[in-house]
Amino acid sequence: MNWPLTDAELTAISLSLKVATVAALGSLPLGVATGWLLARRQFLGKSVLDALIHLPLVLPPVVVGYGLLVLLGRRGPIGAWLEQWFDLRLAFNWKGAALASAVMAFPLMVRAVRLSIEAIDPKLEAAARTLGASPMRVFWTVTLPLAWPGAIAGAVLAFAKALGEFGATITFVSSIPGETETLSAAMHALLQVPGGEAQVWRLGVLAVLISLLAMLLSEWLVRRLNRGEAR
Repeated sequence: MNWPLTDAELTAISLSLKVATVAALGSLPLGVATGWLLARRQFLGKSVLDALIHLPLVLPPVVVGYGLLVLLGRRGPIGAWLEQWFDLRLAFNWKGAALASAVMAFPLMVRAVRLSIEAIDPKLEAAARTLGASPMRVFWTVTLPLAWPGAIAGAVLAFAKALGEFGATITFVSSIPGETETLSAAMHALLQVPGGEAQVWRLGVLAVLISLLAMLLSEWLVRRLNRGEAR
């Protein structure tokens, strides 16, 4: 036994950090693109897209997890295709846990990025275009650098959300020790065991500390980037 944590607890913490990191970093490019699309473009169905992106915030997480299981399970239309052509299995796998966590955290990331881009003065982008810059060059050289603090804040929010995700994850990938049993799932399992309260407390305190550290790190990075831009 590794004091004060057991091997199973260390495994759950390590898996949670891996799942949350992959979920946050893996969804960041799509989160930035979606935030830019909602902030800078007008198109038919924009309100519907916006509502669909934010739907996981109001849906019961079990509904999201079940939807992923139906679509991406081994017999699901997308899951069977992924396994046949890419030998990629998501259900009952840590990769599926990362995907479920990313889906639940995606609205928070998009919202942070969108607000950050909306705060940028459009005249700066217009000035770059008048100098001959293409839309892609304007995005990479003007929009993204100015929106970077919001992207970092969104990624950290997504990381913190993914770290605590439970409902969608356990529905999609279950709680398999060493494979999909994240911190939240381990705490839930321990609550079913007589005398497991002490371990639940330890894991709960660790979850709070990790999330708090992530938020403080995010705040520090945003302040540092803002200071750099102000110089």
